[in-house]
Amino acid sequence: MPRFNSTAIAAAEYNASTRILQIWFVESGGPYSYYGVPAAIFEGLCNSRSKGGYFNDHIRDRYSVG
Repeated sequence: MPRFNSTAIAAAEYNASTRILQIWFVESGGPYSYYGVPAAIFEGLCNSRSKGGYFNDHIRDRYSVG
């Protein structure tokens, strides 16, 4: 599981077979599960300079949360 040096996101984990992205936030903990997420979105999160910005632009309000 990748851990990030980010003020917003502590870690993320992705299951390619179920397309579930789990995210642990610095302030609110987690995991929060996002369903139907393509692998490219997880890769983009891992490679982004701003994890919080990437989350806001590409994940938040785009995938169902559980």
